[in-house]
Parts: sequence; structure tokens; C-alpha cells
Amino acid sequence: MKTISSTVLLLFALSTIWIQPAPAQSQDERKLDIQQLKDKLQQLDQMMNEVKEELDALEGAASTPPAGVQRPAGGQKTAAPQEPLIAVPSEAIISQPQAGTVPLEGEITERQNSVTFYGFAMLDSGYDFGQVDPNWYDVVRPTKLPSFHNEFAPSGNVYAGARQTRFGVKSSTPTPYGDLNTIFEFELFGTGVDAGQTTFRLRHAYGELGQFGAGQTWSPFMDIGVFPNTLEYWGPNGMVFFRNVQIRWMPIRKKTGSVTLALERPGASGDQGIYADRIELSNIRPRFNFPDLSGNARIDRNWGYVQMAGIVRKIGWVDSSGNPINLGGSLVGWGVNLTSNLNLSKKNVAKLAFVYGSGIENYMNDAPVDVGIQNNPPNSRVPIKAVTLPVLGVVTFLDHTWNEHFTSSVGYSLVDIQNSNAQKVSDFHQGDYAVGNLLYHPIPRVTMGGEFQFGRRVNFRDGFTANDYRMQFSFKFDWDKSFKSPTL
Repeated sequence: MKTISSTVLLLFALSTIWIQPAPAQSQDERKLDIQQLKDKLQQLDQMMNEVKEELDALEGAASTPPAGVQRPAGGQKTAAPQEPLIAVPSEAIISQPQAGTVPLEGEITERQNSVTFYGFAMLDSGYDFGQVDPNWYDVVRPTKLPSFHNEFAPSGNVYAGARQTRFGVKSSTPTPYGDLNTIFEFELFGTGVDAGQTTFRLRHAYGELGQFGAGQTWSPFMDIGVFPNTLEYWGPNGMVFFRNVQIRWMPIRKKTGSVTLALERPGASGDQGIYADRIELSNIRPRFNFPDLSGNARIDRNWGYVQMAGIVRKIGWVDSSGNPINLGGSLVGWGVNLTSNLNLSKKNVAKLAFVYGSGIENYMNDAPVDVGIQNNPPNSRVPIKAVTLPVLGVVTFLDHTWNEHFTSSVGYSLVDIQNSNAQKVSDFHQGDYAVGNLLYHPIPRVTMGGEFQFGRRVNFRDGFTANDYRMQFSFKFDWDKSFKSPTL
């Protein structure tokens, strides 16, 4: 409209100059008229420049596609969209499936020069037919199942909560040194000293500039893409799952593959086993004087991807008792994690993981301590020694899309610990995890459905086994809002 009005004014001005007849004038009047015409000509030049600027702006806007338009009309082709510059996948994000595809694990992605606020509200409710540690009433963790008969009695409990509810902010801004990407995300699922509570819990506080990143986010030793499209919050116990504080380097970041290396915050836990009440062990203190070194290499193809990850870590401790026999020392932990997503068909994706290592339990999704106590041979100078505990983890899940409104996920996971000979007979040895569900997506931002869940714990050497069965029903409502951000 502004362009049209400028054009009308231009035509009107021209008509006043060349259409009106010129009456007989004196010399002074002619000089005055000439000056007026020069003034009008200057105004016309200014108006022409304004019209030209508006026309250039409109032509530039017409050649740029509207923000957020990603999907072409039926049967049409469009240019490939700009590749996301940050991708921090987020587990248990169940999104509306697109026609003809299996809903993969959601990714928190951000494009250049924008800020996005996002999150979801979620209700988990169900019935637990067995027993579990009350602080973990709404998840399936085999390590939290009873270690002896009726430890967490009585059996059979209704549970409900909104602890999965999540909020986050992410941004991406181009700079002369590469893209500046940030993410800050929290949820309400309490752990540690807040276990069982609905309270603030930091998930991601991470930033990256070009090839380098720092903060708290997924460890490169893990692969969040293995997390299935399920309702149960904690996820498969046999997968590597750890958000850690780290400094990382990403020398290769392409659609066909990537390489990541990181120095991570160290930490581990130990089990003093049958000697836990001995005074000689009361002054053992942990010592971590080297960061954990982790990394991964990934290959992406049309059929899916394969990722190989590894980790090496030093686990140390000191004996501050001053006894003649010093029980301090250190061990090396290590692990290898092979993961993959295989596109079996347009509606089926297999999510697979195989992990093996020793002293890496704190990187696993649900495993006990990293270090155990082992008896030395008779007549040894030191009667006991610490050893890293070997661990095996397996994940095998299938995500299936029935149609545009219904999806399912079914699968099994395992953790197996090779216990040391001085651990307690009731210590955790093996955990099994299985899930099957049917989910309904009435609209893209709403998910509801039911899920059958199973957990099993096997003790070390006393023969005790605990089984847990659950039915869970959940409702999830997503939202996000993006804004254009200024460049640096």
C-alpha cells in the first residue's frame, strides 16, 4: 500500500508540472516559477529514490521463503532446508510421526540467529503390581527392586506424577569464529538427595563455538539415539546414559559422519562388600586427579547409522588412616559402546546397543558401583584389594509406526555385572528390562497412550530374584516458540 500511495503522489506531481498551461508571465514571475519547478524536481527525485528502495525490499522479501516453512505442498519439491547447527537430542520426547516414517528420538535443534523456548507438560500414572524403592516409585530400575523378600512391602500401588515436565531455551548466532550455540534445559524429576521429589533438576547447560564446546550435556561415550519411543522415564538399563560436565572438540561434523572427543568430569563409586564395617576401611577417600577421556566416531547413511564410542578413566583413592598397611591405590576403567539405528522399512526402526567395559558403571543408565572388593590369596601382604567390576549392557528395541496417529515401541534391555568375590551375596548381579506400548497422537503436539513394563533383579549369590510388573498411562503436551535474535 505504501508503494501505491507513493506512485500516486508521483503521478499527481508530474501532472502539476506538465499538464497545466502556462499563462503569460513577467521576467520576475518566470524566475520564481523556475525556482519552484527546481524544488519540485528535487522532491520528485527524493520520491523516486524512496519508491526504488521499497521496490527492492519487496523483491528481496519475495525471493526469501517465510521462516518455519519446511514442508512442501503435495507433489512439489523445494530446496533443501538449512542444516541445523546444534543438535542435542532429548530422551523420552515422543513426537507426532510424519506420514510414512518412524518417529525417531526427538532432537533439540536450533537454526542460525534465533532463540527458541520449548518444553512440555506430562502426566505419568499407573499401577505397580510389585515392589520398588519408594523413592523410585514411577520408574523401572532393576537396581531399585527388593534385594530380599518384602523389602519394600506391600505390593500393589497406584502412582501418579508430573515429574517429567520440562522447560528449555536454545539459541544459535553466527559469529566470525563460527556458530555460537547454547542450550539450557531443566526438568522436575528429582534424583540424588532429591530422589522421589518433584523439584528442579538441571539437564543441559552447554555452549559451543565452532568446533569447541563446554558445559553439561550428553557424554560422547553415549548415544541418545538408542533411547526408544517409550513412556517409561528412566529408559533401558543396558544403555550408556550420562549427562556430564565436559570440554569437547568436534573436528568432523557432517551429514555423513562425525567425530567427537572430550575431557569429562571424573567420578566413581565403590562397594566395600563384606568388609564394609571394618575400621581399617573407614578412612578411605576417593581421589580423581585426571579427567575421563571419551570420544566417538559415527557414520550416517540412508539405511541408518553406526556409532563406535570409547572411554578411558583413572579411579583413585587414598588411605588417610596412617596405618602401616596402606590401602590406597588406583585403577583404570575402560569401555566400548557400539550403537546403531537401522531403518528396516519406512515404518520400522531398530535401535540397538552393545556395551562392555570395566569400572564404567556410573556411565550406565542403571548399574551399581564401579569398584568392588576382592580377597587376595592367603599369606598376601595385603589381604584384600579393589578391582573394577566388568559390566555388559545390551539394548534391542523396535519403533513401529502404524499410521499417522498410532505408534508402538517394544524391546528388551539387560545389564550383567561380573561381581568380585568379596561382595555381599545380596549385591546386584543382573537386571532385565522390557517394555511394550501403544501410543496415540491425535494432533502433532499431543501424545497419550498405555504401556506394559517389566523389571527383574537377580542377586549375586543368594539365589534371590525380584520381578516387577506395571501398567502406565501417560499424557504429554508439547510447545515451543522461536524468535529472531540479533547477530553479534
